[in-house]
Amino acid sequence: MTTAVEQAPAIPRASTGRPSWLAGLTLGRALTHLALLVLVLIWTLPTAGLLISSLRDKDQLAVSGWWTALTTSETQGVTRIGTAEAQVEEGGRYFIRGNVFGTDTNKTVTAFGLSNAAPGAEPAGGSVEMTDGGAITVQADGAFEWASDAPFAHTRGPRIFYVSAIAPRFTIDNYIEVLTASGVGRSFINSFTVTIPATIIPILIAAFAAYALAWMRFPFRGLIVALVVGLLVVPLQMSLIPLLSLYNDIAKLFGATDGKTYLGVWLAHTAFGLPLAIYLLRNYMAGLPREIMESARIDGASHFKIFTTMVLPLSFPALASFSIFQFLWVWNDLLVAMVFLGAQQDKLVLTGKLVSLLGSRGNNWEILTAGAFVTIVVPLIVFFALQRYFVRGLLAGSVK
Repeated sequence: MTTAVEQAPAIPRASTGRPSWLAGLTLGRALTHLALLVLVLIWTLPTAGLLISSLRDKDQLAVSGWWTALTTSETQGVTRIGTAEAQVEEGGRYFIRGNVFGTDTNKTVTAFGLSNAAPGAEPAGGSVEMTDGGAITVQADGAFEWASDAPFAHTRGPRIFYVSAIAPRFTIDNYIEVLTASGVGRSFINSFTVTIPATIIPILIAAFAAYALAWMRFPFRGLIVALVVGLLVVPLQMSLIPLLSLYNDIAKLFGATDGKTYLGVWLAHTAFGLPLAIYLLRNYMAGLPREIMESARIDGASHFKIFTTMVLPLSFPALASFSIFQFLWVWNDLLVAMVFLGAQQDKLVLTGKLVSLLGSRGNNWEILTAGAFVTIVVPLIVFFALQRYFVRGLLAGSVK
């Protein structure tokens, strides 16, 4: 007897192509990475340009951008040579010598001329006939020699136009000039005097307040949290002058004749930084495991003991994140420091000193770029030292 075996239906094979949702996910991830790369470039390029500019030779910095730092730049110049009083007689001929660059330069002459219309009429090393007699020769290093068979009698030196090439050169002279300028070193120390206490004080106060709002039970706790959130949107400019008036009135009650003290700026920065600090730390502490707190309370630990031995070590990412925010804000601040400290030279912070340099030496780009990078190097060190905690602190309390 023959048994017919039915053939089982073929199982369809999986498609070798990727599902459409996976292709969309890959495209979305690529676009996200591209957007992040663009943002990184937007923030990194100006900083890199500032650093490169601060290290460039001042002659080249004045005529070209930082992206040309490795190439030779070309510029035009003009100088007025000496009068007849500068002549010397040698072998029956008369000479006037000098250098079109003066001293301390990184330029070389490629060509020169006697008019603005033709500054490169003659290559370096050549001679040009002068209208006052004789001929002038300008070498590549800028040295010139005006020779004549007859004595010079002119009372006003003629102008020499030239085309010069500036070779790329990097130097720390700009930083030396900034750091040795009058008052900059003192202002650097003043910035630390303002920033360090104005960062530590709000962290200490906010940490205690955040623990109380997260784990202690007392009346109107929810109202206080809502008030803290509302204070986050209060503009600094709106409350700055009333706060200054209140501080001056309190200072007068205690017999202080001068309200422009470091204590005032510390309290001001503490007041403006507390809402964000309490909000950030409270969200983080509220997300800590409840079982740990309950076990500690069962063992008889007080709130202070739980806070100091358990909550603070676990909250270090949030503390570091706020420290970065507060330090950067206080270090770069000018408005609060000028309002509460004034323009006193012995208490002027670094940002205020750079503003005064901008007014007095605004044409010296090498001074401005070096000074600007000096102000950001300390925040950069702080950020990179604590950056591994930064994202963890920002995400504190966002998920349960």
